[in-house]
Amino acid sequence: MTSRFQRTRGTLLALLAATLTGLVATTAAFAAPPRSTSPPTIEGTFREGETVRTSNGLWANDPTSFTYRWQRCDSNGNNCATIGGETRRNYRLRGGDVGRTIVSLVTARNADGSATANSRPTPLISDNNAPRNTKEPTISGTPVVGGTLTAEPGTWTGAPTFRYVWRQCDAGGSACTDTGARGNSYGVRSADLGRTLRVEVTGTNPRGSSTAISNATAVVRASGGGGGGGGGGGGGTGVPVSSVSLPDRLVISGFSSTPIRNRTTPITMRIRVSDTRGRLVSGVLVLANAVPFGRVTTAPETATDSNGIATISVRATSRLELRRGTAVQFFLRARKPGDDILAGVSSRRLVQVQIIPG
Repeated sequence: MTSRFQRTRGTLLALLAATLTGLVATTAAFAAPPRSTSPPTIEGTFREGETVRTSNGLWANDPTSFTYRWQRCDSNGNNCATIGGETRRNYRLRGGDVGRTIVSLVTARNADGSATANSRPTPLISDNNAPRNTKEPTISGTPVVGGTLTAEPGTWTGAPTFRYVWRQCDAGGSACTDTGARGNSYGVRSADLGRTLRVEVTGTNPRGSSTAISNATAVVRASGGGGGGGGGGGGGTGVPVSSVSLPDRLVISGFSSTPIRNRTTPITMRIRVSDTRGRLVSGVLVLANAVPFGRVTTAPETATDSNGIATISVRATSRLELRRGTAVQFFLRARKPGDDILAGVSSRRLVQVQIIPG
């Protein structure tokens, strides 16, 4: 009898041990530290002296507590360093943040562990003063019809965003008038021949605006690549696209645009097309699509005029966030009618248009 009892007792103990082992394994299998499903975001006014606040973001696996850190990064959101002593959910922006960006790091914890997620960098932090230019804007590039000039804004205080206005002046750099071109690049036109160009740069932050203007370029001269013949029409200098064949190709050689200010004012882009011989080309079909698709209305392919310029107007849609200091990328394509869109003498280029709400 005793032996039978001992065997039964041993069997029960073995079953109990197996059950406990299974429970431990099941518990271990269910152990899961927090996992970020949507990163934190920073809200507030991004100016010295203002207080910003981070959200926790969204998490799986039921975190029970959160802790916070803040980092100061360069103007591109890189090379970040932790700001000592800042462990609260709110952060008051200071002088050392001006001209930089800020990132929040949120650590979520539960009984099974922890994980950290970081926000996207903020826009550039501005100071409490209107911008001030400390080194004048400059223009690079060769002032020749069909060429491209590029503006550098110079050096500014106040972490501003910039607006560019290109001006055509007389041969001495005086008596300047607005060309209507915006953006930091300019396609030199036949109408500029024998004249000079300046760029006017306006820097804006939440405290105000100020303007600086560059020195004048050298006098614009004619292109050495020809381009007078070919039936451009209307007194223009372009050659017809029918005269461009391989091994020559089309080149999107100039781009300017008005900024994106709201969802009702048109965004007007001017795209200049040349060929690899430096000639302006008329009759080229130009397409401009925002990337990613849907944030800006679409426009049909537009042919370049006798000066090699295609003018395209679109508007921002409700899907575009109108946030100062950001930009929208556009994919540009120029092609010869009848050519395969992926072959022939076609050309492509990515450009961006600044968002300056107003």
